[in-house]
Amino acid sequence: MRGQTGFFFSFLSASLVLSGLLCGSASAQKDVKGCKDHPLFTRMPNYSITECKTKDFDQHEFYVAGEKEFVVEGKKTFISYEIKEGVKPPSEVQIKRNFENAVAKIGGRTEFNSTFNVYLSIKKDGKETWVDVHPLNHGEIYTLTVVEKKGMEQDITANTMLDALNKDGFIALYINFDTNRATIKPESKPIIDQIVKLLKDNPGLKIGIEGHTDSTGTPAKNKTLSQERAQSVINALTASGIDKKRLSAAGWGQEKPIADNRSEEGKAKNRRVEIVKK
Repeated sequence: MRGQTGFFFSFLSASLVLSGLLCGSASAQKDVKGCKDHPLFTRMPNYSITECKTKDFDQHEFYVAGEKEFVVEGKKTFISYEIKEGVKPPSEVQIKRNFENAVAKIGGRTEFNSTFNVYLSIKKDGKETWVDVHPLNHGEIYTLTVVEKKGMEQDITANTMLDALNKDGFIALYINFDTNRATIKPESKPIIDQIVKLLKDNPGLKIGIEGHTDSTGTPAKNKTLSQERAQSVINALTASGIDKKRLSAAGWGQEKPIADNRSEEGKAKNRRVEIVKK
């Protein structure tokens, strides 16, 4: 298929790193200072980078079959490419097809192909990477958003929690739930286990579990969701032998932000569960 030149992929050991060779005309173009291609992909020929941003932890909305929204959190890289002046750009369909074919060759898949974007995923060796390709201006520009999925890193132990409760009266935890649901994800089990340890090591301690959301959605829906998530944490604790009389649940929704909801990083911080000493 036309436009497929410029993409060469190879796995390097167990990590999901792909490398390729740029054609001479592409490599000779001037990029914005400090920007470079994402390790997963080489650029299409005759494009240069006009903007780039990388954040260690952020989120991005993807879509899967049936136009269902799917939010992915992790290391996020955004790169914008623009065609070299005087060069006829490929079609928007051609740009999207390049990425679809390239990802398919390494075992990835197309999750959803809309009029404007194509959403791709690569799930390999225990790692999960999501890609959003968005051609613009009849192919003169395309943007690439790559999210390497991971949870917000935190090293929380029962002793850390106890110290914070004694000092501040509360501690904020980042417990991962299914999108728009109150189901606790398996990767958050170690945090739940540490809360259980905290309560078992301190039998006289009573705590409140308070859920918080970002500002996405309606206030009423967010309040209900945060209450349900707080209750899910309590259910997990009681299932591990903690007396429910020592626990209480509250949902604040978006009412008590601790960061700016205008940024994705701020939203991630606001989606939290707080343990409050009673």
